Order: sequence, then C-alpha cells, then structure tokens
Amino acid sequence: MIDTQFFENKRVAFFTLGCKLNFAETSYLVQALHEEGMITAAEGEQADLCLVNTCSVTDVADKKCRQLIRRIHRQHPKAKIVVTGCYAQLEPEEVAGIEGVDLVLGAGQKGDLVKYVRQMGHEGTMDGVGHILHSPIGDVRTFAPSVSSEGRTRHFLKVQDGCDYHCSYCTIPMARGRSRNGRIEDLVAQAKQVAEEGGREIVLTGVNVGDFGRSTGESFIDLVRALDQVEGIDRFRISSIEPNLITDEVIDFVAHSRRFAPHFHIPLQSGSNAVLKLMRRRYKREVFAHKIAMIKELMPDAFIGVDVIVGTRGETEEYFQESYDFINTLPISQLHVFSYSERPGTDALKIDHVVSPQQKHERSQRLLALSNKLLDDFYESQLGTTRKLLIEHSDADDYLYGFTENYVRVRIPFVGHVQGEVRPVFLSTRVEDDPQVIAGRLL
Repeated sequence: MIDTQFFENKRVAFFTLGCKLNFAETSYLVQALHEEGMITAAEGEQADLCLVNTCSVTDVADKKCRQLIRRIHRQHPKAKIVVTGCYAQLEPEEVAGIEGVDLVLGAGQKGDLVKYVRQMGHEGTMDGVGHILHSPIGDVRTFAPSVSSEGRTRHFLKVQDGCDYHCSYCTIPMARGRSRNGRIEDLVAQAKQVAEEGGREIVLTGVNVGDFGRSTGESFIDLVRALDQVEGIDRFRISSIEPNLITDEVIDFVAHSRRFAPHFHIPLQSGSNAVLKLMRRRYKREVFAHKIAMIKELMPDAFIGVDVIVGTRGETEEYFQESYDFINTLPISQLHVFSYSERPGTDALKIDHVVSPQQKHERSQRLLALSNKLLDDFYESQLGTTRKLLIEHSDADDYLYGFTENYVRVRIPFVGHVQGEVRPVFLSTRVEDDPQVIAGRLL
C-alpha cells in the first residue's frame, strides 16, 4: 500500500542547470511537490528528496551535471535523488549509473513527478539505484505549463517547448522533442496571475519561441498582442528568438507596443553563409542584417544580444574572419560566445575540417574582446538619457539595482523600500568599479 503521508513535512532540495526554460520547469515541479505537503529544505538542512534538472547543450554541461549529482549525494546521503532534464533524456543509462541516483525521468515522464515520488514512498517500490522511466522523444507530445521567478519582480513564462529545426550541431530536438506550445488563453491567465502576485516583468521562454502556435494553430504575433493587454505587468521581454522567426510584423509591434521592451536576443551563430549552411541554419546573414537594421531604425536604443558559436566543424580561418568582419558591422550590444562542442548523434560529426581547441580559444577571445567593445559603446550611448527602471534589489553598501526597459543595469542610492517599483531614472555616469553598471538618479 502506498504511503499517503510520504510528502507531508518531507524536505525537498532542487537544483537546476542550463537555460531559463529549465528554471521555469523546476519551479513548476517544486510547486507541485509543495502542494502535496513537501517543504523546501533550508540551506545546510538535510533533504529527503533532491530534484536535479539537467542540461546537455555541451559536453561541459554533461560534466557539470555529473559533478553536481555526486556533490548532492555527498551532502544529502539519505535523500532520494531524482534526475530529469535534457541530460536525463539523452543519456538515461549514464545518469542512472551515477552513485546516489534513485530515479531518472525522461521528458515524457517529467510532468508526472509527483506520481513517481509517491511510488517511492511505498516500501519496496523503486528500492535500489538508478531506475529509469523514459520514453522515446518522438512520443513526447504534451506541453507542461510553468512559470518561475527571480525574486518578486521578474518572472519567466514558458510559452513553447521542443524544436522542429535540426541544426547539424544540436541535440535539443533529441532531448526536447517536437515543437509544441500552450494556448494563448492559458498563458494570458498565467500572466494575470503573476500580476496579481506582484510580478512586474515577464520573460517569454521556450526552446524556439518564434515557432509558437505549431500545436494550437495560433501564432507568435497573436500571443504578444494578447499579452500586451495584461494589466499590472509593466514589461514583457522576448527571450532568444530565431532571426527567420522574428518577423517584421513582430518587430514593428514591439516598437509600438504598450509593454514589450526594446530588448532582443537573436542567435546568429555565424556570420559566414558557408558556415550557416553547414550548420543547417534556416537563414542567411543578409536576413539577420535586415532584422538588426529594422530594430535599430524603429528602436534606436534597443539592446540586442547575439549568440555566436566558434570553432564548429568546417569553420576555416577564412570563414571565421568573414564572420568576425560581418559581426563588426552590426549595431548590436553584446555577444554571447560559445565554443563548439561535439555531440554524439549529430550530423556535424560528418563534416570535415576539425578546429583545434587552441584555435577555438583564440577565436573566442577575439569575439569576447569585440563584445566588450560593443557593450561599452552601447552603455556610453545611454549616458544622459532618461529610462524606466525596475528596481529589483539592494546591496550591503546602500545601493539599489535594477534594469531599464532596454536592459541597462543601473545603480541608484538607497531611497527606501522601493523594490518592485518602476520609476523614471536619469543615467548619469559609469560606475568606476563595474563597467557594466551605470549610476543613475531617480526623477
């Protein structure tokens, strides 16, 4: 007989690696455990259950997952350890073999966490190490809604999951399955709930958010239009969105919307069309340049972050230089630079010309130096302007911090308990000991 009291007053510790989507899903799973009576373990307190949500975007991510699980087992030797996420889906046997792991949940089983934890309360059930509950990713069709928060102000709303793109270097479709999404009606309801709980900013997250609507017959532009009407939320941000999916219509809407922030995160991956073709990306660099130009024309002060991968198979020195030169012409704000990591089962392994680790490092350093210059130039351009600051937290030195609508981090003198408020701020000077912060004063 299953122990119906298993959850009550039991303590859960949860650990998340990877993207904001993972953090949103962890929050959803922990909330489900809380509703059953579990309590979040305090720092240093022994947990009865440890939930680990993993990432597998690179081999380094896999290694970090293994290290984390082993550390958790040492710190919570009597706890049941449940592992889910992308690494658990891609390498379930490998994860199950890590000392201390009791249960591995694939993508299709993640949403039934409560059921499986309840089974672990039944004496003799799942007694042992490394039980795997896992199904082929092609069978995963469900969309699990989730929302998480960073403190009281910023929330991450999962609007989409999975990916129908099959870039040659990427394992995400194998870990997340086909593209699917929530219904606009339900997502609007979640946004309203966030507003009722005091949230002021929502970031739309997913694996491929621009592909929203694939499973419901709706569209991404319909979603942003509906969310823009939600009262109580000061601003929405769009997380990473493919350049071929951020349509001119979406850009124009954001520029004239009530609540969508002039802040974009758009993956380029390479500025060489030859490399983009090897990567099986669905655009050419000319499309990317058009999107950036349109954003800057309509929103001159928009912050634009760009993902770039260096050292992918087939990236010759000539192709890298071509990419570097192209990026250097773009009016963007910051680069997020990733070194290519070979992943089992990907078609990129069939491409000739392997880039050495030393070359990857050198190319990464060149792009990071360019990123620092781009960010410095962007911050300089914001001095003397007035923005809307969402005040988020304070520090021990009597300063308050937050972000403007165009993603400038700002520090102001402590003026009382105004966290969670949106206030006009004048951006005056750079902070000497932190070049990625601007000192401002409230107006």
